[in-house]
This record gives sequence, C-alpha cells and structure tokens, in this order.
Amino acid sequence: MSSLSDISTYDNVSASITSKRRSSSVKTIPREEHTSYLTDTAGAVREVAKKLGKTRVKWENPKTVMLITKPGDRSLIPITREVALYLIETPRYDMKSGITVYVDEKLKESKRFKYESLQKNHAFVAEKLKFWTPQLCASQPKLFDFIITLGGDGTVLFSSWLFQNYVPPVIPFHLGSLGFLTPFDYGRYKEHLDKAIETGVRINLRGRLTCTVYRRVPHPDCKSPEDANAVQLRNVVRNPVTGKLTVGGWCQQQGKKKFGEVDGEDVYEEEEKMGEERQVPCFTTVPVEKYHVINDLVVDRGPSPYMSLLELFGDEKHLTTVQADGLAISTPTGSTAYSLSAGGSLTHPDIHATLITPICPHTLSFRPTLVPDSMELRICVPFNSRNTAWASFDGRGRVELKQGDHIKVTASGHPFPTVCKEDQATDWFNSLQNCLHWNKRERQKSFAVVESHEERKSAKSPSSSRSEESRKSSLSDIGSDEVFGMFYDDELYNHENDSSNNDEDEIDSDKEVFNGWTDDEIIKSRYLANISNQLEKVSKNKD
Repeated sequence: MSSLSDISTYDNVSASITSKRRSSSVKTIPREEHTSYLTDTAGAVREVAKKLGKTRVKWENPKTVMLITKPGDRSLIPITREVALYLIETPRYDMKSGITVYVDEKLKESKRFKYESLQKNHAFVAEKLKFWTPQLCASQPKLFDFIITLGGDGTVLFSSWLFQNYVPPVIPFHLGSLGFLTPFDYGRYKEHLDKAIETGVRINLRGRLTCTVYRRVPHPDCKSPEDANAVQLRNVVRNPVTGKLTVGGWCQQQGKKKFGEVDGEDVYEEEEKMGEERQVPCFTTVPVEKYHVINDLVVDRGPSPYMSLLELFGDEKHLTTVQADGLAISTPTGSTAYSLSAGGSLTHPDIHATLITPICPHTLSFRPTLVPDSMELRICVPFNSRNTAWASFDGRGRVELKQGDHIKVTASGHPFPTVCKEDQATDWFNSLQNCLHWNKRERQKSFAVVESHEERKSAKSPSSSRSEESRKSSLSDIGSDEVFGMFYDDELYNHENDSSNNDEDEIDSDKEVFNGWTDDEIIKSRYLANISNQLEKVSKNKD
C-alpha cells in the first residue's frame, strides 16, 4: 500500500522534536558559542517550519480511501454513495477501475445506500467497495492512504476520535453547520479530489494534546474502607541548594490523615528548615485512560451546584488554584471552539502553544493564558473539594474525576494532518471571516454622500432635508406588497429532492435513522484491537 511518505516523515520529525523538548539532558557548549549556537538552532527550526507549511506533497498512486459520513444525517447517505462510486469507477493509473473505498459498516444495511443494488448494477463495487469499523481503524490505521469527511466540524473531530495515534491525511468537505475546519466545497468535489490525487496537496499538521487520566489508588497496607480514604505521610527531604525533593518511606499508621485535612497546609513554613527532613501528605495514582484531542480538554463541575476547585500544575510546579465553573485546556485549533466562547484568544494553528482558559472564574484577575506546548500540565482535584469534577475530550468520553484524581496534559506525538484548500494562513483567515464573521461590520461612511438618480447625480451633506425626496417617491414603492420569507435548510431540502425516486424502498428509507458509533463501541474496539495486536506479537515471538 502506498502512502504519503513525506507526511510520515513529518510525523516522525514532530514526535522526535516533542521527545527532545521533554528531555532533561544538558548539552555542553563552548563559552564563546553560547549565543550563536542557540540563535542558529532557533533559526533552523523556523526555516524547517516554513518549509513544512509551503511544501506540496503528492501521493504515490493512492489505492485506498476512507469515507466518514456525518452520523445522524440521513440526507448525506446518497452523497456518500455518489462519492464512493466516483472514486471506484474513475479509471486511474492505467487501470480500468479506480480506488478502493471504505465506508461506514452501519451503511451496509441502509435502504438509502442500497448496497445490494450497487453490487448488481456496477461491476467493480463487489471488489472495490468495503466497510470500516472502529476496530479496523484502531488496529490498521495505515491501511488508508487518506480520509474524506462528509459533514461539518464535528465529523472532523470524530475522525480524530477514531484515530488516536497515527492519522491519515484528511480532506474535509463542508456539508455541516459551521464548517470552520471544512474548507472544501462539496459542489466541486470531483475537481478537488482529482487535483489532490494527481498534483499533490499542502498539509496542515494540526497539533493535538495527549490527556492521561490518573486515578488515586489506596495504599497496599489498607485493611479497612476508612484507611482506603486516608492519605498517608511520607518522609521528604528538600535540598536547600537545588530545591530537589527526595521522597523517603511511608510513615507509621498514626501518620494518616483524612480527606480535607491535607489541603492548605504549608509544609515549608520556615526557610531555614528547608534542608530538614519533613513529613508531607502523599498518595499514589496510576494512569488508566489516555486520549488524544485536537480541540480541547474541558474539566468542569458537571451536575454539581458548587463551583469547581482544581489545582493547576505546570512542569511539576504549582501555578494556581482554580475556583471556577471549569477549565478549558485547548490546542490552537481548539482556540475557536469552547475556549473562544469562554473569552480565550484566537490562535493560529501554526503556533506551538497550549491555551489555558478559565470558565466563569470566581476572580476577575484570572485571565486566559498561553503557555508553550512543551510544558507538562496537570489538573488535579484536591481532597478538600466539595464535589467531584467531570472531564470531556473533544466533547466525548466524559469521565468523573474524584478527589485525588488528576489529568496530565502533554503535546501529542501524533499530529492531525488536514489538507489545505490553499494554504494554512489563507484557509484560517477565510474561516474566521466566513464562519465567525471576524471583525465584520458596516463600513463607516464618509461625510460626503453621493447618490445617483436616473435623471441626475448630485452630492450633498447627510444633514440636508430629505422631505423633498420622500415626496418624489413613486406610488409603486408606497403601495408595494409586504413579502414574508420562510427559512429552511437549503442543503437538506436539495439533498432530499435529489435523492428522491420511485423505488419501493423510498417510503421506508424516509423513516430510517443513521446512528453513528457510540463512545462505548469505539473504546471497546480499541481494547479489542490492542489485545489482537498483543496476541499477534506473542505468536510471532513463539515462531
């Protein structure tokens, strides 16, 4: 199977750079070269970033494409059928047929998709049309050369949810509501696809965040439920020179404390005692879940009537205590989503940053902040919090965070590649203006107003009397009928009309509901794919 070799290289480079930035190793540089070495390195990184954005890459005879259709929108089923047939029946690479197409398995029994009819009436469908499942996406993500999304921004986010590690390049077509992430017009889909396959594309490597959920676990010596809810003390020594903490063993049974007794205590009250051994409350957490998000991680109060109490850490340092309805940790791509509604800044996708945006904070001074994406963030629920917190990942996979749990947020080593219609900057600013109407307003008029008439043209001041003009207005204008407009969904109306026919199944298909894959189904598929991969490795080792 062929793939975008350049994109794979960019993916590896991105992962390599991310891992190097996290490395704590120190490089020894000659004294006279300190400044020049750093500036030259920074300049080289900028040049590489510019070349990545301007480079046009071309697929080497792509053979497999995946179609992701917006779940719940049955009007897009005939469109999915149309695009699949075009890709299958258009001859490419001196062959009689085209590309192998994978569509959602839930369309196989759809009366609107009419799979059996396709097999009977189209010669290459039986060989070239196949179906994908979440388990296939998790186990063989490199099976697909590229992805086509038919829907809106939510469909693009869904593709990121399906591919949690490697992601094939995505060509998003605008068939949804907002369309900030979908620059391609479906009306010209043949032109866009032919151009992408034959002449190459520009790729926007959108950064993602890796969110790891850590759960508090009871101490192994706990013998009762009361002990399980206790926090034990450990011996800790802090180096007065380096500030490094050395954690020792657990204290005795009487050193335990209950929830709420450990917060707000200053374990270093006196500077002169910083070198002494102290006892601090400690507990153990283990990672249980991991998600890659392209938009944001949102931690909020959930159904609780109380505001959230969260502790925010950056690179193992306490940054602030969050008292708010919640906290949004966003990528630059997600800066135009929840973060923007909460007062966050617009951030270009090429900027390597993480946005920290409070949701309805209790203090007016808690402003949105941008930090480098190399910073490791942790959002913790302290033990004295009145309520638990809830976290969602790109609006999915909602989980509860209990007292003692936390989430670690780092830059993902697997970016999300989307195909640009023109280039990164042009697409982004066009989306700002067309979707969010960024800085759009009526242009301020000049002091001299020029009005044109059929008989003559004249210039006058806005303060001049308009009574004479009103007397000259035609009777037809005065007596014109009032017209009331009725708004409806043009795309849905057109799609319904285009797909209408006299087939016997049409009446039944109108009642059909296209339900997408649930979060539980996708997460279960990931576990099954992981187990399958582990078993395959074991069998290879035995051979």
